[in-house]
Amino acid sequence: MTIFVGNLSHQAKREDLEEVFAEYGTVKKVVLPLDRETGRPRGFGFVDMASDEQEEAAIKDLDGAEWMGRQLRVNKARPKQDNPPREGGNRGGYRDRF
Repeated sequence: MTIFVGNLSHQAKREDLEEVFAEYGTVKKVVLPLDRETGRPRGFGFVDMASDEQEEAAIKDLDGAEWMGRQLRVNKARPKQDNPPREGGNRGGYRDRF
């Protein structure tokens, strides 16, 4: 199971998040996605822990908790869904000009 952590401060670093979740057990992985254009953190992340019990305890205690001046949103991550194609079927490429 993967934990979704939302409403993160843009100053939060991977090590900061790992330290917070380590209080609940062994942290296997922390991912903080970056914005493609700015290279800055996007304000959310994902945490994998060693067991479901550790993850559930972290979710229970940290959801709604204030951290770095923000109220965290912590829950089980949902699987990424494929986005449906946009209407029109194209994205305005070279062929659309003629």
